[in-house]
Amino acid sequence: MGLFNKIFKQTESKEEKSLPWIPLNTIPQLSHIAKKSNTKTQVIFKHSTRCGISRMVIKQFVDSFNLTEDNLDLYYLDLLAYRDVSDEVGFKFQVMHQSPQMLVIKKGVTVANASHGAINQIDLNAYV
Repeated sequence: MGLFNKIFKQTESKEEKSLPWIPLNTIPQLSHIAKKSNTKTQVIFKHSTRCGISRMVIKQFVDSFNLTEDNLDLYYLDLLAYRDVSDEVGFKFQVMHQSPQMLVIKKGVTVANASHGAINQIDLNAYV
């Protein structure tokens, strides 16, 4: 058994990093986000669960995220499951829909937004 284990050694699975995601699944939450952004940075991450690029970007985002819920509120929007909420995000925060997409909200307005690989170029520390 020792030789078998050495040949087919299973690597320990890396523990998945979990972020303080807040599910965004109702339109009324958007008014709450706008209000809370007066005192604390709010971030919305719009994710398409069927898109390979979106999966890659969110994985990179999670791996590099280094803030806490003390710094900002981090909302996760499954835009396929909540298409109406995704549409309203664009209207309320004056951004054109893209996927994946991240919005940084302060004082009720979008101060930064990016899509695809550019999401991971936003320095969230600059907005807290």
